[in-house]
Amino acid sequence: MKRRNNFLFALLLLACNSFSQSKELTYNEFLGYLKKYHPLVKQANLNITEAQAQLMQARGAFDPKIEVDFDKKDFKNKNYYSLFGGSFKIPTWYGIEIKGAFNNNEGIYVNPEMSTPNQGITSVGLSLPIGQGLLINQRMADIKKAKLAQSLNIAERDLQVLDVIHQASLHYFDWKRNYDEVQLYENYLKNAEMRYKAVTKLIQEGDKPAIDSVEAGITLRNRKLNLEDSNLKLTKARLALSSYIWTVNDIPLEIDEMLIPENNLKNSIELLLNQSGLQQFQVENHPKIRAWGTKINMLEIEKKLKTNSLLPKLDLSYQYLSEPDYFTQYRLHDYKLGINFSMSLFLRKERAGLKLAQLKIKDSQYSLQFESLQLQNKIKAQEQEIVSLKKQLDYTNQLVTDFVTMLKAEDRMFETGESSLFLINSRENSLVSAQISRIGIENRLFISFINLYQSVGQVVL
Repeated sequence: MKRRNNFLFALLLLACNSFSQSKELTYNEFLGYLKKYHPLVKQANLNITEAQAQLMQARGAFDPKIEVDFDKKDFKNKNYYSLFGGSFKIPTWYGIEIKGAFNNNEGIYVNPEMSTPNQGITSVGLSLPIGQGLLINQRMADIKKAKLAQSLNIAERDLQVLDVIHQASLHYFDWKRNYDEVQLYENYLKNAEMRYKAVTKLIQEGDKPAIDSVEAGITLRNRKLNLEDSNLKLTKARLALSSYIWTVNDIPLEIDEMLIPENNLKNSIELLLNQSGLQQFQVENHPKIRAWGTKINMLEIEKKLKTNSLLPKLDLSYQYLSEPDYFTQYRLHDYKLGINFSMSLFLRKERAGLKLAQLKIKDSQYSLQFESLQLQNKIKAQEQEIVSLKKQLDYTNQLVTDFVTMLKAEDRMFETGESSLFLINSRENSLVSAQISRIGIENRLFISFINLYQSVGQVVL
């Protein structure tokens, strides 16, 4: 099954690149598969659905409610009581609750307070909180926080996607680095093999001392050793990168050996960075800063709720009463009125709750200030690092060019008998070291690019 997936994936990528006849798995193609199919990206998108479900749950507190109660007792052919009560309640935003009800109670032992006319009695009215719960209550707070949770979950989704892109990109760059090193060592292994054969032939003809074959053999074996080690690293890097390649129906794929990383990777990364809005970067738009700001807004709502709890509870209720047949005729003197008042004398619990809410807001504000400054300084440092690494890459390219010139000159001198195999190997080793250094600096530059992309925090989906 895995081989089939490898084969299909290779065919798919080759088909995408059929015009250029390239076997490259470009960086943009890799990110395309990552953003569309990777489970962690899909998991991050679940945050949005979760926030919508939380908002629906909070709105459920305002759903109308029907209640029906019926209780009846017959004993020794006597109707002790038959109690029926049905009600329809509509909660509203400012704590006001509208209620309609119908009661029909009968029996020889019914409490006179609960007795009703033969046809029952209807009522309609409302309850109103005058103190606690008028301007803000738990239902209102839950709705407001649930709406803010949508913004919070979007920010957290973006942070998770950024982290996945960052980690996946690091593995892609590692694959690119090890692939370039393998290509380099394969090239120099061919040179070492050709040189070894040439030296062996010259020794047989008597033009070179036998010790040169030992020198050439040492170089050949070192090149084989370097290549074998690089191939191992490349295989491990390819397998590590494969964990980020998925396709439809959540099927994981493995990168085939026939696929190679993008050659012109630097331009692709710079394009991604330009698309992320670096020029228009504002620290308050970063997902982490947005998340902190949303959390503070949610704490502010909690603070208002705690402040409201300092007020006394004073609830008023009014219900108009009427028999069903006479409900259309309003009689002012048929009503039920209720007043409910309570207040803590010391308010220690309420004052402590408000103080804790204020401390949480202050703590979050300090964290927001620190994160904002840290983020700005991090971006500046990464920009400077990119400038420096570009200069280092230019210097290394110049060094490689110079070492190539020196090696060619040494080759010509060796052909005329004015140099030795030892000096040629020394020149070549210096060139290899410079080229390995160039690959390493280029890799550091790629990492700096993706670190800056993560710090900017603009997800390009």
